[in-house]
Amino acid sequence: MILMEVQKKKVVVVGAGITGLAAAYYMQKEIKEKGLPIELYLIESSLRLGGQIQTVRRDGFVIERGPDSFLSRKVSMAKLAKEVGLEDQMVRNATGQSYVLVNEQLHPIPGGSIMGIPTEIAPFIKTELFSWSGKIRAAGDFVIGRSGIKEDQSLGQFFRRRFGKEVVENLVEPLLSGIFSGDIDRLSLHATYPQFYEVEREHRSLMLGMKKTKPKTTTPQSASAKREGIFLTFRNGLESLVEAIEENLDVCNVMKGVKVENIERVEDKAILSLSNGKTLDCDGVILATPHHISRQLFEKHGILQSLKDIPLASVATVAMAFPKACVTQEKEGTGFLVSRNGDYSITACTWVNKKWPTTTPEDKVLLRSFVGRSGDEAVVELSDSEIEQIVLTDLRKVSKIEGNPLFTVVTRYKEARPQYVVGHKVRVEKAKNELQEQFPMIKIAGSAYEGAGLPDCIDQGVNAMHAVLANLKLS
Repeated sequence: MILMEVQKKKVVVVGAGITGLAAAYYMQKEIKEKGLPIELYLIESSLRLGGQIQTVRRDGFVIERGPDSFLSRKVSMAKLAKEVGLEDQMVRNATGQSYVLVNEQLHPIPGGSIMGIPTEIAPFIKTELFSWSGKIRAAGDFVIGRSGIKEDQSLGQFFRRRFGKEVVENLVEPLLSGIFSGDIDRLSLHATYPQFYEVEREHRSLMLGMKKTKPKTTTPQSASAKREGIFLTFRNGLESLVEAIEENLDVCNVMKGVKVENIERVEDKAILSLSNGKTLDCDGVILATPHHISRQLFEKHGILQSLKDIPLASVATVAMAFPKACVTQEKEGTGFLVSRNGDYSITACTWVNKKWPTTTPEDKVLLRSFVGRSGDEAVVELSDSEIEQIVLTDLRKVSKIEGNPLFTVVTRYKEARPQYVVGHKVRVEKAKNELQEQFPMIKIAGSAYEGAGLPDCIDQGVNAMHAVLANLKLS
């Protein structure tokens, strides 16, 4: 009896940021657990995996160049960490007061605020972050009706209508623009915070609606318990996860320093032409590259061109290490945001040694500042020494800092932060529909599409993996 060898399907993941790594890891898991006849490849244009996740470990410090943590309530990141044996390395942020820098003063973010939306009256009344006229205008949220706007709108338009100019400029805008490095007057409500639209539609008042929908602490234990941080990272930095995933990719062909230069379709296969001169005939492809790279690959096919309207912002992070004796902070807390109206180049600063104690030796201080945002990105183009001096000058307006840093780590991300501007969901849906029609074996995923947070990217990678498997019809 002659046994016919099953012809293996070839699946390629392009791009080894967290999206591509998750897709490759879980595809490999499916192959192993179900004995699937799949030959798996992971292609990365740079010489390292992880994309913007990069950790500097120096002199006892753990410094993140890119993202520094992930939301604990979004479980996919912690689940992946457990899968690769890092569950015991996860650490939660220390809780502490956060501030907004307005008119040269650090003002505590009012207690009970959810993304800048007040849910408790007393802290909002007591805060000096807003004038009385600003507070009275914000109270209009209790009586203002639903907007009636069903189509997409900007975050700025939505929040100014409900709370007025002052609350938005001094609290909502620093919070939201800090998360997205974007302009709230361009950012899409439906693509970034659709839950606010739903709260207004259901409860009319955002303040009352957010108060009703926020998690309750009803037991005596929870009411008296110490507040727990909502973010997680790893004791030795986020790159620990990248390293662990790479170690676990034992049946995946990992190709570093290789670019996909062209994509064609021949019948039910995608033909990838690579920068090393080779071609891959693929039965399934997960394209986890930056969206502008994906768009360029399909330009001659006339699809994915709606992605051109997803702009990119440039930002830089500046981490500075000091002896503890050289830094005096008048406020106790974990960091501050900066109102756009102030005369500052930095947009935010994390007091890392306070927020993440495991990152810093006990006798040292670590400050991580952010510069650059949509519409104000020139500072990112300056030299490292120029950026360092600008940031140090700004920090000395807020804290007493003697001498120069022990060392500084400057990281630039030029045109690297996708902006979910108004109409974003329509653009992404159009691109995915075009791809499904002309290249059904290819799926796109990543931070430019359906969430930029690390767990969001993992979810997209996993969803793309399942979609490719479904298209292969192996079962």
